[in-house]
Amino acid sequence: MHTRPITDPKEAKGRTQQSRRPPVLWPWLLVGGAWTTALLAVLFHQTQLIDHHYLLVESHLPWLVALVLFLAVWQFMTVAMMVPSSMPMVYMMIYASRKQRHTVAVQAAFLGGYALVWTGFACAAFLGDTQIHLLVDSWPWLVLHSWLIGATTLAVAGVFQFTPLKERCLKECHSPFGFFVRYYRQGVGAAWRLGVRHGAFCLGCCWALMLVMFGLGVGSLVSMALLTGVMVMEKTFAGGQRLSPFIGVALLLLAVLWLMHPAWLLEVLPGA
Repeated sequence: MHTRPITDPKEAKGRTQQSRRPPVLWPWLLVGGAWTTALLAVLFHQTQLIDHHYLLVESHLPWLVALVLFLAVWQFMTVAMMVPSSMPMVYMMIYASRKQRHTVAVQAAFLGGYALVWTGFACAAFLGDTQIHLLVDSWPWLVLHSWLIGATTLAVAGVFQFTPLKERCLKECHSPFGFFVRYYRQGVGAAWRLGVRHGAFCLGCCWALMLVMFGLGVGSLVSMALLTGVMVMEKTFAGGQRLSPFIGVALLLLAVLWLMHPAWLLEVLPGA
């Protein structure tokens, strides 16, 4: 095959610099920092700020202050658990942004839009948990059967694994290149919108699993690592989409076990 020789010194210099460009490591450093923070919080017993039950019931903080604290710490959860499964899209955005004038601003806008979507989910989950606490306080029967809340959470997450919405969103997340080609535009505002759009599909794919994390496993590194691994396999591995039914069956079985023997399952599940 005939190739055109490089005669322009500037072109040759540019290609040499591009070939010597170091690999992009900062996204993984962010993820590692988030996991390190979570590990230190567990080791030093400082997981209260991510524990919605503690913030709502035991901290005696004003509700709005508790919400703000929870949402601030939730950003670490998003970076630790969701960014690894979105790393292919993150890298495509990083490389594409290098051809734009405001490279750092474009990258920050994309990640900010993505984080906004998951912050909205966290806010909705916190509001929902507030309503559940009010319902438990006003309904003595539910106080005696509070384990139904955990079983319902697992059942909802299990059923969602079989829905068309899960399949649609997982398909988009599993084909990041096609998604990027369709929706990528230059500019900071376009990067923000792309981050929101990608975050919305990511949320549609993983919200039920994160709800399990929110309801049953907050503060448990084992639960965090397990659910993160499940989402990474579903979204990035070849054939990961075929795992969804098996994950759904596993969640439904856990819901049945929770109904049959909640005390035993509370001891088995880490962080529950």
